[in-house]
Order: sequence, then structure tokens, then C-alpha cells
Amino acid sequence: MKTAKLALLVAVGFLAGCNSSKLPTSQNSVRAYNGTASVGDFLTISVNSVAQTITYKNYTNDSSGTVPYTVNADGTYAISDPNGNLLAAYEVPGYVMMVESAKSGPNADTQALITAIESVPASINAFARHNFNYLQMRTAAGGLEVGTITIDGQGNVQHDGYCPFGVFGGQNLFTGGSFPATAVQEDPSGDFFVITDSGGSNNYAFGTPSGFFAVDTGNGTILSLPKAATKTFNVTAAGTYTALYYEKANAQTGQGNVETGTPTEGKATITISAGGAVSITDSQNNTLASGTLAAIADTAYLYDGTSNKLTDPLYGMFTFRISSASSQQDVFVSFQGNAIVFSSFQTGLPITGSEPYTYFYGVGLK
Repeated sequence: MKTAKLALLVAVGFLAGCNSSKLPTSQNSVRAYNGTASVGDFLTISVNSVAQTITYKNYTNDSSGTVPYTVNADGTYAISDPNGNLLAAYEVPGYVMMVESAKSGPNADTQALITAIESVPASINAFARHNFNYLQMRTAAGGLEVGTITIDGQGNVQHDGYCPFGVFGGQNLFTGGSFPATAVQEDPSGDFFVITDSGGSNNYAFGTPSGFFAVDTGNGTILSLPKAATKTFNVTAAGTYTALYYEKANAQTGQGNVETGTPTEGKATITISAGGAVSITDSQNNTLASGTLAAIADTAYLYDGTSNKLTDPLYGMFTFRISSASSQQDVFVSFQGNAIVFSSFQTGLPITGSEPYTYFYGVGLK
């Protein structure tokens, strides 16, 4: 997880005492959010539902603006940004907001998906005896990673993850490490923490009282959710979700870890049955993925209790694999209240190291 390590420690400590049983339902006319883009940008965003404007500031590339929006029939926002940056959004007021961006990144020229969650006062809590599932979303190095973070009673951290991109070039599918608790600097606003890592880059950690939190790093976005009590799929998660997602098709990684490919962003509809059958379709009704959720705890190629795979069963995170003679697709899904976090990595078979791959990820809301 590279530069994200210290930031993850802070975020987990911040949310150590949070209760995930209820979601905010703020209907204030002006709502404030902290956001992270999958290319590695930190933003503050506010929505004025009376004036129907969105105000944003990108702390990574110094872009900012106040732009009007209108509400579509499906509840998503169509944004009229004269700078061509913010394109569309979907909001559960006072909880979470997803935004499509065309000009993110240090040079303000990269498509990325922004995940923004409510801005609330924050203080540093104890880092002890709590663990979370995570999904990392990025625009390079295969796009995604899933795993766990665990903090012991003394505040020492161990992280452990699975990166499907590891099938290429003899890289590691399973990665992990540990490090001691470290002091951080709280932002004067009191709403997030700024952490300067060993490479001199700033990481930002922020969360909600519901237990959903995000970390913005130079290596993309990390979304983290409290683990479930059991591995069993909860039927209350069944239903239909409206989602925004980022996809990079026919990607390849070359010298210097530069990833080529065709990035796109769009809307998706996700339907989940009471039995865990999943269908993810785009706005043209093309199927992006379909299958039946299986607990990672029951998926032997990810977790089987041995030390050379995931060391934690990731209760509350689910997966399914779609395989044929010519391709393989891994899909990961997790839930938090009325939100779904999802990702997919697909490549051709057999793997020789030169074939292109496609990935997508996003967040859906009921």
C-alpha cells in the first residue's frame, strides 16, 4: 500500500469508537464534504441545494470553482462546469457524494472518480483493538487492491492485502507489513489529518461517525469499512443501487510503471438479490459483471488460513470469479449501510505478461 501506510493508521484511530449501525440523514441546504480522487487528490466540496451549486477546492492541483448543477430523473446531478472538470455526481445528503472528474491529478488533466464523505469534527482517538476491510482505488498498477488493517492494544499496525495485478511479471498477489503507531498533525479545521510520509508527500485521512472513512494518498483512494460480525451475506443489502464508476480498458504497464489504456467514467446500475446474485450494468444496459457473491472467508484462492494468502477472512467483503478458456474476471463487493463499494479486475488467459487487462471500481447508493 506504499505511501498509504501512515495515513491508514490515523484514519483507523480516528474512527476507533464509531458506530456503523445508523447513517446520517442531513437535509441541510448547505452540506460540506471531504473528498479523495482515485488519482490521488484531496478536495473539499460543499453543496448548496437551494442555489443548486457545488463549490470545490482541490488541494493537490490548486483548482477550484463554484459550478451549477441540475437534478436528473434518476437522482444524479448533471454539472455545468465551465472548466470542464466536474461532470456528474450522486449524493446521499450529509453522508456521501460521488463525483466524476475530468481534470484531476497534479497536472489537472486526468479522469478520476472522487469519493466525498461528510465533513465532521475529528480528534485523535486511541489506535487500539480495531480492524477494518479496505478497497484501494487507483489509476495505475492494476487499479485496485483489497485487504485488512489491524491495530493491537499498543497501537501497532499490521496491513494485509490482495492485488490481482500481481499476476503479471512475477509480482506478489498478496502483500503486507507492519509499523508502529506514529504521531500525526491535525488540520486547523479539525475535520481531517495531514500526514507527511517518508517521501515528503501529504496524505489526508477523514471519516464519518457511521464508520465509513477514506484516505487520500499519492497512490490513489483508500475506502475502508468496519468488518461484519459474520461472513454471511446480509439480505438487507439486497436491492438496486445507482452507482458512478471509473473504468480503464485494455490497460498495460510499461517501463517506469506507466500504465496505458482507455479511461472512462459513467453511471451503473447494480442489482442484488436476497440470495446474493449480482448484476452490474452500465447506462447502455451492457453487463459489466454478473455472478453470485461468495464470502472471501470461503474463497480458498484468497483465504484458507495459511500464511501465504490473506491472513484475515475479511468478514463483510464478498467476491466472485468469472472464468473461461480465454479470460478471468475477479469482482469484489462490500457494503456500508445503504452504500455498496465494488471493483473488478479482468485479464486474458493464459497469462504471459504481455496481455492487456481491464479494471473498474465505484460506489453505489440505494
